[in-house]
Amino acid sequence: MGKRFVSIWFRYLATDWLTIRQPELSRRAVVLGTPSHGQMIITAANRLAEMQGIYTGMTVADARAIFPAFQVVDDQQGLTDKLLHRLAEWCIRFTPSVAVDLPDGLILDVSGCAHLWGGDHPYTSTIVKRLNERGYQVRAAMADTIGAAWAVARFGQEIFVIDQGKHPEALLSLPPTALRLEEDTIMRLEKLGLRQISQFLSLPSTALRRRFGQSLVQRLKQAIGQEEEIISPIQPVEPYQERLPSMEPIVTATGIEIALKILLESLCYRLQQLEKGLRKAVFTCYRVDGKIEQVQIGTNQPSHSVSHLFKLFENKLNTIAPDLGIELFVLEAPQVEDHAPLQEKLWEGNGGLNDIRLWELTDNLAIKFGPKAIRRYLPDQHYWPERSIKVAASLDEKSTTNWKTDRPRPMQLLGIPERIEVTAPIPDYPPMLFRHKGQLHKVIKADGPERIEQEWWLQQGEHRDYYSVEDEEGCRYWLFRSGHYTADRSYQWFIHGFFA
Repeated sequence: MGKRFVSIWFRYLATDWLTIRQPELSRRAVVLGTPSHGQMIITAANRLAEMQGIYTGMTVADARAIFPAFQVVDDQQGLTDKLLHRLAEWCIRFTPSVAVDLPDGLILDVSGCAHLWGGDHPYTSTIVKRLNERGYQVRAAMADTIGAAWAVARFGQEIFVIDQGKHPEALLSLPPTALRLEEDTIMRLEKLGLRQISQFLSLPSTALRRRFGQSLVQRLKQAIGQEEEIISPIQPVEPYQERLPSMEPIVTATGIEIALKILLESLCYRLQQLEKGLRKAVFTCYRVDGKIEQVQIGTNQPSHSVSHLFKLFENKLNTIAPDLGIELFVLEAPQVEDHAPLQEKLWEGNGGLNDIRLWELTDNLAIKFGPKAIRRYLPDQHYWPERSIKVAASLDEKSTTNWKTDRPRPMQLLGIPERIEVTAPIPDYPPMLFRHKGQLHKVIKADGPERIEQEWWLQQGEHRDYYSVEDEEGCRYWLFRSGHYTADRSYQWFIHGFFA
């Protein structure tokens, strides 16, 4: 399939925008003006003003002499640029690749898009109709090249679709100015009587270059397709994107879900063929009133599972407000990673961190409670227990050291050890009784001590002698005495954890 472009010409862009804001101006001749060298220069004129012979570049004083009854509004610096960028963003509903064509147009790369609207003619007509409904008077054309589309939009019919491969013929009857040439080049062509492109289209490039410069040759080649012309979209086109337009606006939750499933199936199929999976996905809904509704999800591991990704989106679909209806759905994956087929076998594996079901569970929990609600802990290279555990930076972070498994450790470890009162037959022996938070516990079994030294590079606190003890109710605790026992000073006991 060859390239196809649509050029849109906003002939009265600034005055149309003004009329949209002030509808009463639609029945009056209106111009925009800006001061220059002590005079007010007309920078834009609406259709009614042009019908009276007023045009851009005239002074307001000269225009008053021709037709006094027109209204002048101060022009805003950069107004047309801002308007074109907004309109370009709005046109993304028709194609992902939209570029601003200063000073008064847009260029759309519509390759592979028109069939979603039923063909080239319905597609182009829909764009023009929708812009007219928004209050803008436009002319548009579709062709195989940017140059041909631009020329026909401004010098052809109001809506013109050039069949594929027919763009050179469409240029023949148009004037040289349709090639986007400099003013002096146009004047030299007209001086020689070359008032139609057909009169010099077949001339040798060397002769044209020698007489009129490289610009004419380049523009001519671009228009007929001998030289490629590239546009700069206002938004980078995501390589992993699926679009689904709707002939009738969608206003129901069921319709939105169906659209999402269709897009997920298409996108996931592409990713599966490329052995890739998405880590982030964005679902965008373009409403008929011009507003955009958007939700996004993230995964901890690359995924192209339609059912799993739909569940993640499902929790957020209720935030989408269709209002008067959604006319276009777009699903894109801005973050994609390799996802080898070997990973699918993990469904039959022994579980653990490599089990896909675990990752999908964490994805679901992260969507409901936020990614910060899920934590994974890894062993850290420290002696003291409260420092020997760290929070993993990500769920798939690899451990740099091993867990200590030679001695039992409690299931619940206190971040800060708590003071307890202890009765022991001999200070270096396990306790017989201890009191924690006002409750007395009688120790019937004890194991220890396990000495854990202070870390010499930190020099905080003395060594600890840990005991695993069990009380009369069968509850087990992890206690420790801080430092050596000496008769000339007191010693302290702490509770540090609870066994299951």
